[in-house]
Amino acid sequence: MESSSLVRQVPLVLQVTERFRAQIESGVWPRGSRIPGENQLASELGVSRGTVREALRSLSLTGLLEPRVGDGTYVRATNEISGVLVRDELSASLTHVLDARAGIEAAAARLAAQYADPDSLTPLTDALDRRGVALADGDMDAFVAADTEFHRGVVVASGNPLLLRLYDALAEVLAASIHQTATIPEDHRILDAHVDVLNAIRAGDPEAASQASYALIESVKVAGSGQ
Repeated sequence: MESSSLVRQVPLVLQVTERFRAQIESGVWPRGSRIPGENQLASELGVSRGTVREALRSLSLTGLLEPRVGDGTYVRATNEISGVLVRDELSASLTHVLDARAGIEAAAARLAAQYADPDSLTPLTDALDRRGVALADGDMDAFVAADTEFHRGVVVASGNPLLLRLYDALAEVLAASIHQTATIPEDHRILDAHVDVLNAIRAGDPEAASQASYALIESVKVAGSGQ
């Protein structure tokens, strides 16, 4: 970070806070990582340690950072929405997270069925293929990554930038729900439900796409309950 771009007529605390937020959002400070200490940050930016401390405190209040006594400050979330969810433990209930996913993804699937160009659905097919390969190989990390890509791909295919921004803002919580529910071997109902979503979108049937998306989440709930 360089101090030369700081604008002195704007409160330094606000500038430093935005600089740190940019470090988080860009991935320079990844989620789960420990950020540099106050002295180092103050030196790099050419500001006082007190200014740095206030900026870090502001981001801790929003849930982006987590100070740990005697250990430093860690990145807890990459945006304020997921930060609030983590900070306030609103995401503690897996059922609530799955219900939120169902609402967003069903709306996205409906729009995708209405407006998506057939060529734009190729990433969904590719994600399902990789998902199947990972499942056959027993590779949980690759399986979760492909599954996550499929679900986000449905939102991308909707063509609605606001839905995508909302989905991405919740990405950390949503990805955690996929990690919690993913199993190898997988219940056949879950795989069938993924295929149903893609087929309904490809067929241009908004109602079927929406229903299939809701059914997919319900299949995850049922499989997770052992029914």
